[in-house]
Amino acid sequence: MMDRFDKEQVRDLDACLKLEWLETNGLGGYAMGTVAGANTRRYHGLLCAAIRPPVDRRMYLSKLEERLSVGGAEGPLSCNLYGEFVHPDGFSNLTGFRLDPWPTWTFELPGATVEKTVTMVHGVNATVVQYKCLHADGPATLFIRPLIAWRDHHHLTGAIVQSSPDVSPGPETVRLSRSGDPSLILHVPGARFWGAADWYYGFTYPEEAARGLDFTEDLYTPGELEWTLRTGDTATVVAAIEHTLGTSVERALQAERERREQIAQAAPEGDEVARTLFLAADQFVVKRPLRGRDAHCETWSVIAGYPWFTDWGRDTMIALPGLFLTTGRHTEAAGVLQVFADAMQGGLVPNMFSDQSDGAAYNTVDATLWFFAAARRYYDATSDLDLFRNGLFGALKRALEAHIQGTDFGIRMDEDGLIVAGDGSTQLTWMDAKVGDHVFTPRHGKAVEINALWYSAIRTAEFFAKKLGEEAAPYAKLGRLVKDSFVATFWSNELGYLYDCVREDYKDPALRPNQAIAVSLPYSALSLEQERSIVRALTEKLTTPYGLRTLSPDDPAYRGRYEGDPWSRDGAYHQGTVWPWLLGPYLSAYLVLGNRSEEAKRAVRELVRPLIEHLGQAGLGTLSEVFDGDEPQRPGGCPAQAWSVAELLRVWVENDLGKA
Repeated sequence: MMDRFDKEQVRDLDACLKLEWLETNGLGGYAMGTVAGANTRRYHGLLCAAIRPPVDRRMYLSKLEERLSVGGAEGPLSCNLYGEFVHPDGFSNLTGFRLDPWPTWTFELPGATVEKTVTMVHGVNATVVQYKCLHADGPATLFIRPLIAWRDHHHLTGAIVQSSPDVSPGPETVRLSRSGDPSLILHVPGARFWGAADWYYGFTYPEEAARGLDFTEDLYTPGELEWTLRTGDTATVVAAIEHTLGTSVERALQAERERREQIAQAAPEGDEVARTLFLAADQFVVKRPLRGRDAHCETWSVIAGYPWFTDWGRDTMIALPGLFLTTGRHTEAAGVLQVFADAMQGGLVPNMFSDQSDGAAYNTVDATLWFFAAARRYYDATSDLDLFRNGLFGALKRALEAHIQGTDFGIRMDEDGLIVAGDGSTQLTWMDAKVGDHVFTPRHGKAVEINALWYSAIRTAEFFAKKLGEEAAPYAKLGRLVKDSFVATFWSNELGYLYDCVREDYKDPALRPNQAIAVSLPYSALSLEQERSIVRALTEKLTTPYGLRTLSPDDPAYRGRYEGDPWSRDGAYHQGTVWPWLLGPYLSAYLVLGNRSEEAKRAVRELVRPLIEHLGQAGLGTLSEVFDGDEPQRPGGCPAQAWSVAELLRVWVENDLGKA
């Protein structure tokens, strides 16, 4: 793992444009950028605020244009990309970068050394940027121009389509306002402000170009800020939405430093991998108000991935054990379960909450079934039966009944007890890539992991019925039917593994990782020998150092590169692309079948070593969403993905893999 980069490394522009840092505020807001300082995505910026936490995210402050003057010599700190041109070239003055505990750059210019830090304050839509003068031969002048985007974080803007905000300078503040939006306030103690509004044109974002999307943008500046610094002095810019920090900057930063250290200290002693993953896990935990019984009560949810995902039901339930139970955050885990129970409609928990409204989409068959698995694992970790007695078991029962009777999107129980879902135009499982009306991985009918989850959900309901003194016999009877039907329908002696999807007279023999889920749930319908056979098949064809491929390379439909425009990327998304989160169920089964022996643990440590090293190779201190199926397995998708972090963290800590 690398969280420190020296002079030679930070002056490698191409490499540092691929190294991304992330700050989050527990509200869904974030700050994000590259070590080089240039923005390469539309999502890079210093203040992307969640206006209705944890959603409605708007990119207010894109970046700061910085330069330093000492003794008549002037040099840049900032860096931008304009097509093939780099201007200014502040990266050439960099001598170091580290995460300690937040992004920190060191610049050396003739006559001066400056340290820059970027910190998001937890629970507030605010970012603190500080410049500490470590050394100056004489008075140094720091010039900063704020560059404002002021847009939804998914969309680019420009001078032609957007009006300039109103600018109101005040004592140590600059307020920017626009009708209908919360104001942006820049707190700039000790600065002189020179109002010289202008537009900077033609910023280019190569990561957007590579994704086949719009990639140029214009940014607005209200004027220039100026500080005089001597050795030991600090210049501070606090960008906030509609309010101040509520305390001094230094107290806020100290509180945030202590908060992060407390999170890290909860990791097993001496385990640096776990410490890094505990901190990474914290970035995905966000506040969310309840939609049901008490709309004024705030509780918790999970951002599926930064920068573009909101909180998704499937991702949240899969990530819950790692993000919350492994880290000892049991209160928040209960809150997450409550949020999704209260948002249940038609026996389904949301597939996702909207980023632009208070609405939610319910087009998923597995999120609700993962909800059962997360609930059972919550109980196993806490023995908290009161949560289930006070409403959660009622939600589980309603969900089961809806699936038995039939609910939205063609989700229903068939005569054999198995779950049927969707049609040729829907994408209800986690393999949900779709462009227009084209579904890239059709899995309607009876999907293998859906029915493994269904069996586990029925047995979970039976378990809690017994615990709460309710009638359990109907669940036990249904469980027996589903178990027999599952094995008869999906198991293939000829293949030595499970069919991926069954509909009418068709059984899909494609080797996919979905059956890894079937051997790792709280309850399995399979025999020990069947589970071993499945793990052997997965190991031979799907396992890579970064996760499991979504399709065997032997399959004619296999796509080994995740790249290009949306059609190309979605066409490969579940057709060979590697997903780190799938290592969770696979390694859990591998270790159980290996009796958690030291030999099995050594094999797992060696397998995940490249993924651990990846913590310092793309999204610093976190894990990417996907990788190519083919070598060299470049990372792609979101640079910070909740279930990637959560499942590695869970397996690592549960099995004491940090011990030598």
